[in-house]
This record gives sequence, C-alpha cells and structure tokens, in this order.
Amino acid sequence: MARYTGPKTKIARKFGEAIFGEDKSFEKRNYPPGQHGNNRRRGKKSEYAMQLSEKQKAKYTYGILEKQFSNLFKKASASTGVTGEILLQLCESRLDNVVYRLGVAPSRSAARQLVSHRHITVNGELVNIPSYSLNAGDLVAVREKSKSLIIIDDSLASRKNDIYEWLTWNSETKQGNFVSVPERMQIPENIKEQLIVELYSK
Repeated sequence: MARYTGPKTKIARKFGEAIFGEDKSFEKRNYPPGQHGNNRRRGKKSEYAMQLSEKQKAKYTYGILEKQFSNLFKKASASTGVTGEILLQLCESRLDNVVYRLGVAPSRSAARQLVSHRHITVNGELVNIPSYSLNAGDLVAVREKSKSLIIIDDSLASRKNDIYEWLTWNSETKQGNFVSVPERMQIPENIKEQLIVELYSK
C-alpha cells in the first residue's frame, strides 16, 4: 500500500512541529524547508490554506492516506456528537496507533509494520490490519512468539512511565487494555480538528 516514505524532518518543518515524535534534525532547523529558509517572505495564509494544512498535518501524524481519511470523516459525520472530536477519536482507536501509544513500537510506522507482520493480537486473535478499529475493553497484546523481538524490547525500555489514561499496560504479559475511547482533552496531538471539518463541509 502506498505510504509516505520521504524525509520526515522536511514534513515536520513544513508544519512547524515535530509531528513524528522526537527529532534532533528538526530541533536544529525548526523553520520551513526551502532554498531561502527563514528569509523567504511568506504572505498570510488564506483560510483554505490553513484548513488544508491542518488536514495534511492530521494525515501525516496518523499515517493515513486521503481515501481512508475521507472515509473516517464520513463515519464521524454520520455519528452523533462533535464531528471533529469523533474524527480524532476514530484515528486514536486504530490498532497501529494504540500499539504505538502503548509503547510497543517507537513510531506509528513501526507499529503499522508490527501489525502487518502478524506480531499483534486483539482479544487473543491475530490481527494484521493496521487500520483495525478497536472497541472499549479490547485487549491488545504482543503475540507469544514475538515477545522476544528486540525492536519491541527496546521500545518498551525507552517508553516513558506515564501511560495514557484510556489505556493500561501489563509489562509482564506484554498486554494492554483499550479501556475506553479517549476524550478530546486526553488526545495530545496539536490538531485543530474544527478546521478539517470546515474544509470537508465546503
């Protein structure tokens, strides 16, 4: 499946924040990419440009392609509640994102690979679809045969102790629980979802 495989720091610089996680290259050059860097005159962005930029930021952050993202928006629109908030909740409920949030993988792209290569189970069943949508109470675990993988051990070793309120993790069994769908205030991503809603509503 098509995925963005180009330089991630360049994309992070475009949005002015390290959307792919810690990035030393971004810290050194945290200004927009381009030949003239900081010196280039940049006019005020139009309303449409701001909305489009926010949608692209969300897509790159979660590693979702246009059609998938559009389908998620349609699903969010059909649900009762605040569309923008539901959209982010759907993104957070993806299996690859939860594997990343649990600390099993160092990045969402690495989490997507772990899922695709059949290293992750949901409620005891092997699931190799990164976009699989989890429900509250689902158990996400590292497959028994995969528990000794170095990438997983290294990622868990460098994981910060603070786990998200909507997830629990058992380091002995290498199993996590998707306790509940997160509220908007619990989602740490700096995304202005209302701009995305406005863009799709045109």
